[in-house]
Amino acid sequence: MITGWHRPTRIIVDPQKITENILSQRKIIAPDKEIFAVVKANGYGHGDLAVAKAALKAGVTGFCVALLDEALHLRENGITEPILILNMVDPQFLSLASENNLSVTCGNQEWLDQVLAQINHLSIQKPLKLHLKIDSGMGRIGFFDEKSLQKAAQIISDHPQLELEGIFTHFATADEADEEYYQHQLSTFKKLLDTLPQLPRYVHSSNSAAALWHEAGVGNMIRMGISMYGLNPSGSALVLPVNLQPALELVSELIQVKLVPADTGISYGKTYTTDCPQWIGTVPIGYADGYLRSLQGFHVLVEGELCEIVGRINMDQLMIHLPKKFPLGTKVTLIGENRGKIVSAQDVADFAKTIHYEICCLLSDRLPRIYLGERDQK
Repeated sequence: MITGWHRPTRIIVDPQKITENILSQRKIIAPDKEIFAVVKANGYGHGDLAVAKAALKAGVTGFCVALLDEALHLRENGITEPILILNMVDPQFLSLASENNLSVTCGNQEWLDQVLAQINHLSIQKPLKLHLKIDSGMGRIGFFDEKSLQKAAQIISDHPQLELEGIFTHFATADEADEEYYQHQLSTFKKLLDTLPQLPRYVHSSNSAAALWHEAGVGNMIRMGISMYGLNPSGSALVLPVNLQPALELVSELIQVKLVPADTGISYGKTYTTDCPQWIGTVPIGYADGYLRSLQGFHVLVEGELCEIVGRINMDQLMIHLPKKFPLGTKVTLIGENRGKIVSAQDVADFAKTIHYEICCLLSDRLPRIYLGERDQK
């Protein structure tokens, strides 16, 4: 996708805030637990490389991604620390994982059988590192019974081209006030771990939410995701035990301001009609940039004033109702702080009836990403 450097719409990321968010959480995490930074989905929309570098400054010892390609991108750009791919990789591409010293998730026997069927045909120069995934109640990938888990662990142990490096699970409700299901998953994970004769190098169960609110999590490694970016994993359901600072802002400018008469329809479908003469401003961002069409009726900030988004959001533009005439080029804040007022990613998510994870991850590569304190980069 082509990045729109020649328009005023920007994502602005402060890497120092990411570093500080990790250090703040480090204070409440047991010192013997390692932190792997989760930088999948282009660092939750913040930019994977800049986030990885900021995380390294805070002392993380590894990274998690979702795709083989995401891991390769980190390697190609000088990241040498351990990288775990949280999804299963098509066996035909496992040579790439081995060559680049990447760890891969093994979530079921069928996948492992496919690996065994191809392993002699793959150019694996050193043992392929595997992390066994336990489904303790998430209902996604993973082993969920003692017999299948033990069988997989034994098969890996019996094959010199494979190495059991880790074992992990993922919690479905660690970000909720009701702990009953979390405790059920925790108990299931512990029971399955106890059936193995020996545990691998990494045992991990805690995501951001578990690390923040559940000290009893099992393992020696934390997978730190959304909290690293300064966002509350629970949305607003639970109070954060540490101070986190959102690292991302989304800004643009007014490219047209005009006074339109009463009874003027705004945008496609005429879903908004002026009831009196109104100043209408146009902002160059739309749903092709990941700013959801459903945000009609929400607001942005212009010189510290809330301005409603009127009419349907277009692919490339949106219109706002201004309280007065503003000069062209006036800053518009869609996410972030503007003259002491804030529109947070959580505010956007609440209006759109979704979660802030989705709001950030949807921000497309059409949007340039500016990193404070560094040269402009994607």
